[in-house]
Amino acid sequence: MAQLTPVQEYYKGKTVFITGASGFMGKVLLEKLLYSCSELKEVIIMMRPKRGKVPESRLDEMFKIPIFQRIKEEKPEVLKKVTLVQGDVTFDTLGLNGDNLKLITNNTNIVFHMAATLKLEGNLKDAIDMNTTGTKRVLDIAKNMPNLEALIHVSTAFCNCDQEVMYEKVYEFPHKPEDLIRLAEWMDVKMLDNITPELLKPHPNTYTYSKRLAEILVRDHYPTLPVIIARPSIVTPAHMEPLPGWVDNLNGPTGVMIGAGKGVIRSMICNGELKSEIIPVDIAVNGLIVLPYHNSQLAKKPDRVPVFNITCSDNKKKTWKWIMDVGKQFAFDYPFEIGLWYPDGNMTTNKLYHWFCVIFFMWLPAYVIDFLLFIFRQKRFMVRVQTKIATGLELLQFFTTRAWDFKSDNFMRAFYGLNEKDREIFKMNTDDLDELEYMKHSFLGGRQYVMKEPPSSLPRSRSQLKFLYVLDRACKIIILGTLLYWVYLKLGLNTMNTPLSDAVTMQNIKP
Repeated sequence: MAQLTPVQEYYKGKTVFITGASGFMGKVLLEKLLYSCSELKEVIIMMRPKRGKVPESRLDEMFKIPIFQRIKEEKPEVLKKVTLVQGDVTFDTLGLNGDNLKLITNNTNIVFHMAATLKLEGNLKDAIDMNTTGTKRVLDIAKNMPNLEALIHVSTAFCNCDQEVMYEKVYEFPHKPEDLIRLAEWMDVKMLDNITPELLKPHPNTYTYSKRLAEILVRDHYPTLPVIIARPSIVTPAHMEPLPGWVDNLNGPTGVMIGAGKGVIRSMICNGELKSEIIPVDIAVNGLIVLPYHNSQLAKKPDRVPVFNITCSDNKKKTWKWIMDVGKQFAFDYPFEIGLWYPDGNMTTNKLYHWFCVIFFMWLPAYVIDFLLFIFRQKRFMVRVQTKIATGLELLQFFTTRAWDFKSDNFMRAFYGLNEKDREIFKMNTDDLDELEYMKHSFLGGRQYVMKEPPSSLPRSRSQLKFLYVLDRACKIIILGTLLYWVYLKLGLNTMNTPLSDAVTMQNIKP
């Protein structure tokens, strides 16, 4: 048996409790803990019934996805260390029954609180209930854990968007989380929606606002509780683990990449010269796993709550234009199946040009397609899809039109404090990341794991892309020709309507 590394030794015999284990980061965290910290005692995960499926069925389905394949092949016995409990962070005591509550409080050593609603467009009531009050409920449970060594609260690097430079600390805010929790409890959704725009300032959405309030709650429990705040930036597909390019959702850049590759996104407001703030999910998860170990090695407990900005190395940050250009090239090289249009979108900061493209190349085709579907008595969907995309792009532009300056000194200290073997197993920095190769894996990952399009479909997709190219150019010629003809007619009518006296006067003017 191979000798354990310091991080692996730290997790040996420990019980870990995870909220949000069925989410994107949660799945990767669960898999990595089981695979690389196999000597741990138990991982307790909490799930709620969803879409008519009980937690047991959801867990069985989760273990069938590709990222758990290496565990099934190499260490199938560690799956028995997963204990499932039914619960929900939107209920008091997390909705846990007596036995499960006792199991968690009596045995847990490390808590990873990851459960959250990520909907940028979500209403404030739901965001507060899930992200802020949900965090309070987890903290209340943690107070009764006699063996607790660390509670890692997963926040977001963008929760302090009013700061020019974002250091690894909790910033003051005039709103008290307890006040907003009470407000969300007694005020209905409609009433709260009316005052939401004023409450959110300077935050762009309910997600970052509710996450900021949650951070203040966590800070106020330090040092009574051994809490740690982790702030990943925009989490993107896996770099290497468990599978290169693995992703399971359409959030953030992945959704834009797939939408553009499918031809439904033709334009987006984005400053291409600004650098992106993305972090591969496996890098972020490795950081989360290392943080409790890192804090346990400190000679003196920090005076204030430990905060870690989990971000990409500055020398590896690429501009949005670079990402757009490379993504577009991969859309040509590895096209999606059944693209709705030729993938030829652009980014711009010119709102007039943007709306021209949106109206003529996004909304107009959507209405035409829905009209044809209506004629052939098929279910219409394009206008609905386009509405959803437009809402998402409008919310994303806050992050793609601003420069962000995150300081990640604490996070890098945690990395440099590891020995060579742990740095290899729990890779936390991106200095040796091949950006082009990573983009390729991310694109193919979105194609295969989100859209369920196997590599075998590429030849057919390439043939379809050629047809879409011809169709796209033909439609653009028709639209441009129609506009020019309309302008020509307008000018012609204006000339014909010129008064006779004006025409005679013009003829009498000598050079």
